[in-house]
Parts: sequence; structure tokens; C-alpha cells
Amino acid sequence: MTTIQMPAISYPFPSGLNQHVQEAQEHISSWVRSYGLITSDLAWRRFEKARFAWLAARAFPDAALHELCIIADFNTWLFILDDQCDEASMGRKADYLRAMMAGFMDILQHNRLITPATGAPLPAALSSIWERMRAIGSAAWRLRFIRSMSDYFTSCIWEAENREAGIVPSVADYVHMRPFTGALLADIEAIEIIEKIYLPRDVVEQALLQRMIQACNNIVCWANDLFSCTKESRQGDVHNLVLVLQHDRQCSLQEAINEAARMHNEEVAIFVTLEKLLPLKGVETDYELLRYVSVLRSWITGNYDWSIKDTGRYGIALGDVVAA
Repeated sequence: MTTIQMPAISYPFPSGLNQHVQEAQEHISSWVRSYGLITSDLAWRRFEKARFAWLAARAFPDAALHELCIIADFNTWLFILDDQCDEASMGRKADYLRAMMAGFMDILQHNRLITPATGAPLPAALSSIWERMRAIGSAAWRLRFIRSMSDYFTSCIWEAENREAGIVPSVADYVHMRPFTGALLADIEAIEIIEKIYLPRDVVEQALLQRMIQACNNIVCWANDLFSCTKESRQGDVHNLVLVLQHDRQCSLQEAINEAARMHNEEVAIFVTLEKLLPLKGVETDYELLRYVSVLRSWITGNYDWSIKDTGRYGIALGDVVAA
């Protein structure tokens, strides 16, 4: 048995927490139960330890309670789906996932209403989320969100195909696909309806802000890979930056962890540098742009704080020496 030193990570951003966090946690517990998403006692104990609402409350610190509950439900749904894709035996079969994802897309594209009485738990729960999102999102926003979810579902199938074929993706392929497998792009699209930040599309689509979004995505996803690398290594799942680096470079797990941390820290430096270059023009849009960037910052610090302080999902603190 070897031991590894998990790197320390810090961010030059404030940490916030939505005042409605406890109400949101109580809401998702009731919501998950009502849709039958979790049934066994063991799964319920894991769910209670995970405290998924705290991630949403840290990432969206200024959202009102109704909107916070929507996004907390959405992220809880994603985590439950992710566990099924990563850990369940059926989740490793690409054909099964293709059929499941096609059903999810049908809900999003055709506003299909499914209830616990008329469908399986995951589709019914997604239908509930989408009905509430549609009520507060414009037609243009709905199209963007659907596109982000399509990319996420496609990436889940990519991972399943790799598992079936015994393929370890290259570092380049993994880095390309990781922004989609994390589903964070859907959460970033949700900033508009959850925090009520309405930026003109030409502002959102400018190259500098798009690179900041990419950096935020990389920081959050690669930090998660650091948090979960030992867990996923034991499970035999190679879809983790640390593990693809170790395989690609034929290096030790510690060396791969150190390189993943270096890549992560480089993205933090890029984000900080680009924030100083934001094209503020002394107009009202500046305020909305700064609010938008503030949510990106909240995602970065919130993901870290939730992973280290709030949840029992990973069971590791950075700086620890752990058995690999």
C-alpha cells in the first residue's frame, strides 16, 4: 500500500452561503423521496451525508428560495444520474444509456410531462425540474440549456463506450470532454434564471468571458478529480484527470496528482488575470457582468468548500496523507 499527499488548494475569492440553505436541504430530501429517486437505507445514509443543497447554496449565494430549490433539485438529479452512470452495472452499457438519454432529451425538447405514476423516477424528476425552469426562462434560454444538456448526455455515452471497450482516454481527449462530463455548462447557463442576471449575448459570447467560463469549468472539474481520484481509482473508473495523466505519462499516482494540481492552479491564475481585463465601459451592463463573474467565482470557491467542509461524498481533505 502506498500513501499520497493531497495538495493544498486556495482561491483568492470570497466564500458565500445562501441564507436559504437549510430550507433547500429539507426541500430536496422531500423531493427525492416523493420521486422515489432513492429507496435503500444505505443510499439514504449516503444522500444525507452528501448535503447536495449546500453546493447549490454556495454556488448561487444570492438566489431566492424558489430558484435555489430548482437548482438544488437539478444538481441533486445530476449527482444521482452520475452515480448510476459511473457505478451501476447498467450504467456501463452504452446502449442502455443511449436509450435513457434519448428519453431525457424528449422531455426537454418536447416538454414531456411525466409523473411518478406515469414514468420511472429519473425521467419524472427531470420533468418536474424542467417544468419549473421553463416557467422562469425565455425561449432563447431554453434552447441554450437544452443544447448544454445534449452535450452532457453525449459525454456520458462517450464515457460508457470507453468503459465497454476498456479505453483509457488520452489527456488531450479527456481535457476536451471534461467540461461536458461535469455538466457545469448547464449550471452556468442557469445563472440567468437562478440569479436573474440578464447579459446581452454579445457580452456573454466575447472571447475573454468565454475563456473565464472555460477556466471556471476546468477549475471546478479538475478540483473534483483531485478530490475523487483515490475513490475512482479503487472503483476502476479511469475518467479522472489524475488517472489519465498517470496512464498517459506512466508515472506514479503522486506525480499525476501533482501535475493535475499544477494544471488546476494555472487555470486559477488565468481566471484571475482575465478578471482584471474585463471590458468595463461605465454603463449599466457592467454591473450585470460583475454579478455574472461573481457567480463564476462562487462556483469555484463553493465547489471547494462543499467538497472539503460540507459533504461526506469524497471523504478526504486536501493536505491529507491517504492510502492509495
